[in-house]
Amino acid sequence: MKIQNLSRARRMLAGLLLATGLLASPAIAGSWQQNVRVGGFNKVHLYSPDSVSAIGQGRGLLLVLHGCTQSIDAYLTANLTQAAEQYGLVIAVPDAMNKAGFGCWSYWQGTKARSAGDYKNLITLANNLVADVNYQIDPNQVYIAGLSSGAAFANTTACLAPDVFAGMGISAGPSIGTSSSGAIGPCETANVASRCAQYAGSFSGHFDSQIASIAQGRNDTTVNLCYNEQNANGLADLYNVSRLSGENLISSGAGRTADESLWQDGRVSMLWFNNVDHAWSGGQGASGSYINGNSINYASYLGQYFQDNNQRVNRNSAPELSGVSVNQQASIVTITGNANDVDGDAITVTASFTDSVGQQQLVSTVPGSSGDFSLNSPVLADDWYQLTVTAADSGGLVSTAYTEQLLIGPPPAAAPPELSELAVAVDGQCAVISGRVFDLNRNLDTVAVEFNSTTVTADISGDRFSAQQCQLAGGEQTALITATDVGGLFSAEPLSFTIDAGQNATLAQHISAGRLDYTNYANCYLEYSTASFVLRENVITGNQCRWQDEDASCFGPAQTCSSANPGDGDDGGDNDNPPPATDCVVFTTNNYSHKVAGRAYSTGNFYTPNYFANGSNAAMAGSTWGVTTLSSDDGTFWQTGACPQ
Repeated sequence: MKIQNLSRARRMLAGLLLATGLLASPAIAGSWQQNVRVGGFNKVHLYSPDSVSAIGQGRGLLLVLHGCTQSIDAYLTANLTQAAEQYGLVIAVPDAMNKAGFGCWSYWQGTKARSAGDYKNLITLANNLVADVNYQIDPNQVYIAGLSSGAAFANTTACLAPDVFAGMGISAGPSIGTSSSGAIGPCETANVASRCAQYAGSFSGHFDSQIASIAQGRNDTTVNLCYNEQNANGLADLYNVSRLSGENLISSGAGRTADESLWQDGRVSMLWFNNVDHAWSGGQGASGSYINGNSINYASYLGQYFQDNNQRVNRNSAPELSGVSVNQQASIVTITGNANDVDGDAITVTASFTDSVGQQQLVSTVPGSSGDFSLNSPVLADDWYQLTVTAADSGGLVSTAYTEQLLIGPPPAAAPPELSELAVAVDGQCAVISGRVFDLNRNLDTVAVEFNSTTVTADISGDRFSAQQCQLAGGEQTALITATDVGGLFSAEPLSFTIDAGQNATLAQHISAGRLDYTNYANCYLEYSTASFVLRENVITGNQCRWQDEDASCFGPAQTCSSANPGDGDDGGDNDNPPPATDCVVFTTNNYSHKVAGRAYSTGNFYTPNYFANGSNAAMAGSTWGVTTLSSDDGTFWQTGACPQ
C-alpha cells in the first residue's frame, strides 16, 4: 500500500534539512557504489565514508587512477576504505575512457589540455562530485593519485588544473612528458618543474598552495627507479622548497615499512616502499592485480599527509555550542546556551524556525563576554517547526548545529509514515536498501526491510534509513520496506533488484577461495592470465556444483554446492529456474572449449582437426571454432543437441 497526501509535509522537512545542511550525508555511506556513470566516465567505483575530514569543511575527495592492464576492481580490495573512513575521504576510482595499449592511461600521447580527453573527464569528475551536496566535499580538499601510467596521468592532470587539485599522490609514475618506452627502458631526463608550469599556464599561481607525495616500491623492476627522485625534485623546484635533512621510517607494524624524505613545510614527500614491486602499496591484507600488501597503506599515508600539510583549508577552529536549552511558552520559544570560540573570534548565534511549508524565520544575537546567550522566537503560528541553532565566527566557520522539532498548537491527526527516494545498491551478493522516511506526527517507531524470508531492522539517521543483507541468492529479488509508527500505523513499498551471484577475482584468488584448482589451470591462465574474471556456481547433479566461467571453458572441481539455491548458470543464479528433473546439463560454445572442458576430443589434422562428443562419439561440425551444443545427464556421456524434453 502507498500512503498519499503527505507530500507537502515531506517536502517541507526535506527542504528544511537541505537548507540547514542536515541532508549533507553521502549517498549510501560506508559502501562502494560500483560502475557509476559520472563525470565523463562510464565506470567509476565510488566509496562514501560515514566520517568527515578533521580539517576544513566536510569531506575530502581522492581520485585514484589505475595502472596498465589493471582493472579498477583491483582497488576494491586495496584497503582504500580504511583511509576513507579514517580521514573522511570520498574515493573515486575511474576507468580510463581513452586508453592506450595494454589499457594504460595515455599520458605520453594526445593533447595535454584541460579540455582534452580524460584530462577533461577527471576535472569534470572532481567538479561534479564537489557540486553534489550529498557528498559534502570541501573544494579545498580535492586530491588525485595513481599507479604507473595512472600516476603519470594524475601528475599531468594536477599540473593542468592546480586550482582544482590541492595535492597529488604519484606512485611508480614515469615523469610527465616522457615517452611510453621511457617507462620500461632507460631513464628519460625530464624538467618536471618547467613542463608542469607550462601545462598550467594562467593557473600556475595555484602551485603556491599545492602539495605532492611521490612514491615507488624499492623492488620495482618495471618503471625505472630514477623517476621517484626526478619527480620529487622537480615538483620541489616548482614549489620552490628545499629538501630537509634526514629520513623517516614509516611503519604500520608486522615489518611493513617505508622510508620518507620531506621538503619544507611538508610541500613534497618522497617514499620508498620496502618489499614492494611495481604495485600500489595497500598495506596488510591488501590484494588484487598490481596491489601489494608488504608495505604501508599508501592511501592511509596520503590521508594523513594531506590532512597535515594541506595549504588551502582554513585551520581556524569553528565555534562550539554547549548547554543549549529550549523553553516554549504558548507561541514563543526561548533559547539559551553558551557559544565559545577558542580562537577568540567574534561570534553570532542564529536560530532558524522552519514551518511545514518551508517558510523560515531567523533570529540572531551576539553572546556576552562569557559566551552566554538568550534569544526569543517571533510569535509562531500553530504548526510543526524545525529549530536549528548555530554559532558562526567572523571567519565564516560554523559550529555543529543543535536541532530540535517543535510543535506549536495541537498535534495533527494521526497519519502513517511515508517512504520516498527508495534506492538499492548491489555489491556482489549483498544489497543495501536506503531511502527517506517522513512521519508527520514525529512518532516513527521502526523501518523494517524484508529480504525473502529475512527481516532486517533499518538504521535510521534523521529522515534517512538503510538496511543491508548479504548472501542473497542470484537472480531477481524483491525487498519489502515497511515504516511503522508507535501507534501501529504503517506504509509499505516493494523494491525490485537483481543479484549477480558471480564471483569476480583473479585466477590465484579463485584457487585460494576453492572455486578452482590446478586441474584446469592452464586453460584458465591462457584465457585470463592475471586479470580478474567472473565465475558462477553451476549445478552438475543433485547437490554437486562446480564454478565455471560464461562459456564453461574455465571450470573448477565438482563439490558440494555452497548454497541451498545455486544458479543454473544461465541467469546469474535465478532460484525460480532449477535444473531439469533429469539433472541434464547443456553447454553451447566453440568445439575447442568443449575439448578443454572434457566434453569432446579431436582427431586428424593438427590445424583443422575433427571434433567428436565424448561418450557418444557424435561428430561436431566446424572444426576448432565451430559452435556446437552438447548435453549430458551424467557429465560423462555427451551428445549433440539440447537435453531431451
